[in-house]
Amino acid sequence: MSNQSSIKYRIEHNPSYAFLILELQTNQTVFVEAGAMAAMDSCIEMKSKMRGGLGKSVTRMFGGESLFLSEFTAKKYPGELYLSPGVPGDVRNYYLDGNCSLMIQSSGFVACNPTVEIDTKFQGFKGFFSGESLFLLKATGVGDIWFSSYGAIIEVDVRDSYVVDTGYIVAFEDTLNYNVEMMGGLSFRSLRTGILGGEGLVCRFSGNGKLWLQSRNLYPLLNFLNPFRPVKGD
Repeated sequence: MSNQSSIKYRIEHNPSYAFLILELQTNQTVFVEAGAMAAMDSCIEMKSKMRGGLGKSVTRMFGGESLFLSEFTAKKYPGELYLSPGVPGDVRNYYLDGNCSLMIQSSGFVACNPTVEIDTKFQGFKGFFSGESLFLLKATGVGDIWFSSYGAIIEVDVRDSYVVDTGYIVAFEDTLNYNVEMMGGLSFRSLRTGILGGEGLVCRFSGNGKLWLQSRNLYPLLNFLNPFRPVKGD
């Protein structure tokens, strides 16, 4: 558990099948991605909320999240809340201290303090050419946030410059700038290397800050499974 964390928590069965357990104190509240609750003590009450109004809720939906968030509050006495992300993988905690924001991959949000705001940031052509979502989730404010990935999560302390395949980015501090580019630059040789070698667009980060990567990419798995999916006959 983080020393800064305002909510007691533990993460079990990571990095393959992480389970996030939040220990809510009496009258303590947490916001959770809809559908992530697996189990909870009976003292905990749940409400579905369109947090931030219709406008922010719709933009979160474009970022891969649900229109509604679930609000869990421990009533009368403390209780435990068990959360399970949508895909098998890891869960990490990050404490926002107000000095910077956290950018999270689409559908990576799991839970946060009520004092944390989740908005959607349009990536423009960066997202379009990367083959990823056109939106990133932006977490601001002060408090805890938990995010998940497909596969294990690796933390990298970036100093000056770092290059990552676009399909492996989980989250990063907004003190980092980034540009999407072709591996090796825009030349016939780099295009041939990208196509034949299975590599293509990468994200080049610059500046100082933390970056989180996932050990697996979901899209190659989906491409591998696609030929085996049931097809309805004529």
